[in-house]
Amino acid sequence: MKFLTFRTYFILAALISCLLAGIASAQAQSPNSQSSSSGAQDDESASPAQAYVREKTPSIVDPAGPTISLISSEPVFVMAASLNMCGYDEGIADSAPVRKQVRDEINQTLETNEEARNKRDALCLYIAQHRMTGTELDVAQYISLSLYLTPPPQMETMADLTEMPPDATQVAEIVPLLRDFANAVDLHGIWLTIHHTYDQAADQLHDSLSNMIVSTNLYLKMPSATYDGRRFIVVIEPMLSPSTVNARIYGTDYVVVVSPLDGKIRMSDVRHTYLHYVIEPLLYARANAIDRTQPILKEIHEAPLEFRYRSDTVPLTVECLIKAIEARTTDTGIPDYKMPSNIDRSQLPIYQHERQLVEQKQEAVRVATVQHDMRQGFVLTQYFYDELISFERDPASLKDTIGEMVYSMDVDQQVHRIRALVFDKEADAEVLERSKPKKLTGMDLAEMKLSTGDIPGASQMAQQVLDHQSDTVASATDSARAWFIMARISAMTGHPEQAIDDFQKTLATSKEQRLLAWSHIYLGRMLDLDCKRDQALSEYKLALTVRDGREDTRLAAERGVKSAYSVNGHTCDEDADEDTPGPVPPGKAPTGTNGQNGTQKPQ
Repeated sequence: MKFLTFRTYFILAALISCLLAGIASAQAQSPNSQSSSSGAQDDESASPAQAYVREKTPSIVDPAGPTISLISSEPVFVMAASLNMCGYDEGIADSAPVRKQVRDEINQTLETNEEARNKRDALCLYIAQHRMTGTELDVAQYISLSLYLTPPPQMETMADLTEMPPDATQVAEIVPLLRDFANAVDLHGIWLTIHHTYDQAADQLHDSLSNMIVSTNLYLKMPSATYDGRRFIVVIEPMLSPSTVNARIYGTDYVVVVSPLDGKIRMSDVRHTYLHYVIEPLLYARANAIDRTQPILKEIHEAPLEFRYRSDTVPLTVECLIKAIEARTTDTGIPDYKMPSNIDRSQLPIYQHERQLVEQKQEAVRVATVQHDMRQGFVLTQYFYDELISFERDPASLKDTIGEMVYSMDVDQQVHRIRALVFDKEADAEVLERSKPKKLTGMDLAEMKLSTGDIPGASQMAQQVLDHQSDTVASATDSARAWFIMARISAMTGHPEQAIDDFQKTLATSKEQRLLAWSHIYLGRMLDLDCKRDQALSEYKLALTVRDGREDTRLAAERGVKSAYSVNGHTCDEDADEDTPGPVPPGKAPTGTNGQNGTQKPQ
């Protein structure tokens, strides 16, 4: 009956909210489902009441299953593997080996199956046309959709679009294309062969996840911090970047999608979502009491907060309490002081003083965290932080004391405290990490140097990789990219024979379809300039065979098949009997008939 009371309350709360505020007010609320990526906890959710009424349970939720679970999901795997074949390379160097294994196996099928390549191209074209932000948010919408898909071979949405989160419905038209591609490359068969790897990853992660949940529950003094009918589910998917955490709330179900590596994940982000799972019901059940903090909203209009925090006191209060808990329990990086054994009683004051100094340093770190959160606009963090100090000395659980924390808050005092704050101009770097440019290193940096004209710098970085080749997966990938860079540099600096040799080395060492396809395209262009049209046609056709599903690759190869590549109006008809020395004059990059740089890095 406890579940019925809890459920009924939220349904009534949602209905009353709609009657009083109307549809316009309801639409002013934040979206139903929350999503987060690159470690940023961007909890885009309405209240549990609204979400419960409006969203259907995802397909991964087993109504008869445990309230807390660690699982894998074939639909999530299919979606993630498909994204990997359409340019999603984020975190590939840091990912578990199974990610490269799956990519290689799919590539082998694509090399010999024209139909599979066509299905892949159609899928990738859809993804390219729906790339809105160029960040992990683009990936997050597909992961959200995959949580509502049935397993292969059907691969259908298990809910009406009106019952699914908005970000998933935006890309729902991909489902038939996804199903066709998955069947063409037999992703179900691949899943069966690598599923044991997922089970092993779950086994490695089990203890650390369990310890996080137990320690959190013990701090909150809620050993069974769950509610009937609610689920907290961690889904492991190594085909995604290990630096990405996708966290969502679907009605009363909390789902976190993570990419484990060596039994480790971004546990702090998972814990943040788990705290939402535990705390949100406690505070939304006291929404009326929290409404009296409305004057606070007038004081935070200049804070770098999302709109829902600046417009709704309940989400703001939830986030502030969670940040206060995180500050109280954070690892400060300063080890606890250990009193030496067998000390002389006369020396006890000295050791006690040393312990106090250590504790003061630890507290300074925690206080600095709270002050930072306050400047970010989470202005009740300090209040809850102080309340938690008293809470830690009280045997009562958070469930028993949360009411007193909320009801005893002096709103005027908090308003006075807020007016003394100077808010940060921008939100946390972590929150904006999705859209921040990535710091380039290795061959990414070498590519950037080449694209900006720093040929010596790019050449030096590529040569360093080639001088230190090893048998590791990452080095093999870097070596192929290094040969590709060196080949273009040779072409740009007027050394065609060396360029051809380096492109051939790229083909011999690379398993990345984009490098393979563009190496064939560049070789075709150079052969066209050397008046060897038949050989050039063979290279363009090979590029079409191993194409990467990207539009620029297909167009470049098809253009080469249709007409011979030329530079500065040069055609083989004019001097077919002459021995052309090479395609590129020293120090210049060839310009094709389409006006594009002939050695430009494919984008």
